[in-house]
Amino acid sequence: MERLKSLDVLIENLYKLPGVGKKSAERMAYALLDFSDEDLKSIANSLSELKEKIHFCPTCGMITDIDGCYICDDKNRDQNILMVVSHSKDVMSIEKSNSFHGQYHVLNGELSLARGMNADSLNINSLLKRLENSSFEEVIIATNPTVDGETTSAYLAKIIGKYNIKVTRLAYGLQIGGNLDYVDPLTLSKALEGRHKI
Repeated sequence: MERLKSLDVLIENLYKLPGVGKKSAERMAYALLDFSDEDLKSIANSLSELKEKIHFCPTCGMITDIDGCYICDDKNRDQNILMVVSHSKDVMSIEKSNSFHGQYHVLNGELSLARGMNADSLNINSLLKRLENSSFEEVIIATNPTVDGETTSAYLAKIIGKYNIKVTRLAYGLQIGGNLDYVDPLTLSKALEGRHKI
């Protein structure tokens, strides 16, 4: 039987999504065949609008669909503390915790030689401009606890140091409900470093 080119192209495109394997992409494509024309048009419109309407905030680098962004425009947020994250989705995760009410700066990546990401590839120059013209008292570096995240954190701590601003790093520790005998040595080491008085 001959392959259906339009279906194969759809499967290949769905396969590009993170966490989607070849079989999952195939199942999704066949499921879409059962959608109504109206639903398919709605999906197609939302995909085309994704790049048309969503852009990066010129101040913090967060994805937004307005001129600025909802966080930068919120005057009730603490203007003295800035959290630097790797991606916009990190902001979303932190916001869900409702535990941070300061400003954000999104790098849109992390330093990585393997992926060709250097300091010029990231949203670092605008971060430095913000630090020059601000009243920030503390910058929290909240990059991922990976080799690339740690490299980015060390680099940022070094260049932010010249601004006479307190630089901190998110603590890493033990998962609530976890057992010590299942914890990897690096996590245990970071938990010990981040211990505090009770």
